[in-house]
Amino acid sequence: MPALKHPAEISSVELPARRAQVAGEADVLVVGGGPAGLGAALGAAAAGAQVILAERYSFFGGNATAALVMPLMSFHTQHPPAEFSAGVETLLPPDHGPGDPIVAGIVVKLLDRLIKAGGALAPSLQTGYVVPFDPELFKLVALELLDEAGVQFLLHAFASAVIGDGRVEGAVFETKSGPVVVRARAVIDCTGDGDVAAHAGAPFEVGRADDGLVQPMTLMFRMVEFEREAFAEYVRQHPREWRGVHGLWDLIRRASEAGELRLPREDMLFFATPHAREVSVNSTRVTGTLGTSVWDLSYAEWQSRLQMRQIVAFLRRYVPGFERAYLAQSGTSIGVRETRRILGDYQLTGDDVLAARKFDDVIARCSYPIDIHNPRGAGTLLQRLPPGEAYDIPLRCLLPKGVESLLVAGRCISGTHEAHSSYRVMPVAMALGQAAGVCAALAARRRVAPRAVPHREVQRELARQGADLRGVTRAA
Repeated sequence: MPALKHPAEISSVELPARRAQVAGEADVLVVGGGPAGLGAALGAAAAGAQVILAERYSFFGGNATAALVMPLMSFHTQHPPAEFSAGVETLLPPDHGPGDPIVAGIVVKLLDRLIKAGGALAPSLQTGYVVPFDPELFKLVALELLDEAGVQFLLHAFASAVIGDGRVEGAVFETKSGPVVVRARAVIDCTGDGDVAAHAGAPFEVGRADDGLVQPMTLMFRMVEFEREAFAEYVRQHPREWRGVHGLWDLIRRASEAGELRLPREDMLFFATPHAREVSVNSTRVTGTLGTSVWDLSYAEWQSRLQMRQIVAFLRRYVPGFERAYLAQSGTSIGVRETRRILGDYQLTGDDVLAARKFDDVIARCSYPIDIHNPRGAGTLLQRLPPGEAYDIPLRCLLPKGVESLLVAGRCISGTHEAHSSYRVMPVAMALGQAAGVCAALAARRRVAPRAVPHREVQRELARQGADLRGVTRAA
């Protein structure tokens, strides 16, 4: 294996003390420019805060752009049935009725701008209520929205430490210019992995309760010169090969028996894009790795690209519509589903999700099912909410225990392994970011800790910004 392995014996060297430049000061510092970070920066700016957004890549979007996690998953109260999800997502129309959208605010603002730019398809019955989008236009629209909101940003900046003891006063970033510090009255961790919260000493959990294993990683990729009509016609003529529990089952079995396909995942999952001759492929799976380990990440990038090569060859040889298709792009980085879950004032559970539980301090809503990719290999567990229902995510899940002036947003909020598998999707991450941004802005204005901001005030400002909390904000 060419990837560097974790050393069997741990050794260390002493590093010299160093000084860091102060790059800037703000009311609110947002660390991580993915969907949660965009929501946080725009939400805080709309609430009147001076905002700095720091991002480790040269562009914004996080998993949406760096990892090519396309499309945005449904944020409606109904979804395609499990047997449809198993094989040909959004390439053929589903056979279910429409649901009600339960996420609004900045998500809708972003989507409206993307759709007008020709960079996304509106969610509909035809798309399966997901949102196919173009990742390059996503990057440009994100920049436009940040510019219009007056958000300052720092790119190529990786958070490595915090300043402050018990109360976070800013963060340290590794850059080509050396270490730099950004100070702020409130900090929001939108890293996905909870890096800032972990540096601040917040408690966290990793993986499922019985063995600590996390959901596998997936490298997504795009193929072009794909003949969608030829593919769709073959699926219609051979429904039993595609509509069972395992999509593409007969073709996958044939290629596996021939030794041409050796994958830990049992199915092939495709997504349409806004471009007629393009398809997004979500079919690699790397288990037994953790996204906070540089050794595991190195292995996962290597292993997933070996799998991608097999999948591309399989599609071109066996699957109608792919005969002349070719690989156009893979993710800049592998997609990581699960790492740290920061423990907050409340921990959302799988029971909360499936019971569609409601909370007085709701700041976001979610209707996405529990969706657990097997940490050990093949298989995916799907458990859906009651028809027409959604659950609330309380503000307390965004407040790390034992740390002040810090909020978390996105997939690293406080929840169990089961609950996390539902709220980890990008539209919900953006809504969580918007809520964290609003709370941080109100805290900075009053010069108090985010915990001291009444949840009713957060809800009122979210409602003013167009967020959908249903009757709660009207009552507030």
